Amino acid sequence: MAEAWANHFGKDQVQAFSAGTHPIGIVVADTVEAMDEKGISLYGKRSKGLRDVPVAEMDFLVVMGLDVPCEAPAGFKGRKIEWGVPDPYSRGMDTFRNVRDMIERHVLALLAEVVEPPNPPEV
Repeated sequence: MAEAWANHFGKDQVQAFSAGTHPIGIVVADTVEAMDEKGISLYGKRSKGLRDVPVAEMDFLVVMGLDVPCEAPAGFKGRKIEWGVPDPYSRGMDTFRNVRDMIERHVLALLAEVVEPPNPPEV
């Protein structure tokens, strides 16, 4: 969800990658449904591990989960952020929606820190 939100709101100014400590290779149906409700397609996406993303090139590493140990991978030189997002897996659609909205707020707040706001149109 965070990757999709960041790439959606960050448009051409950011490139976000999602990776987990224990990826299962798929995006679960409830995640797809929750994001579809907001008009964000996860078609063709899959869960990935930290070895599957360019960690050394990243400016930020966001640790999502509560009680999920995650050391910064070798080569990471950026800023580590912890959001403490609960894992919605197998907790029903209401939990997925709440987590989706929480992640959206976190992503927007981080983007506000690091992305140049668009220039207003000239009059």
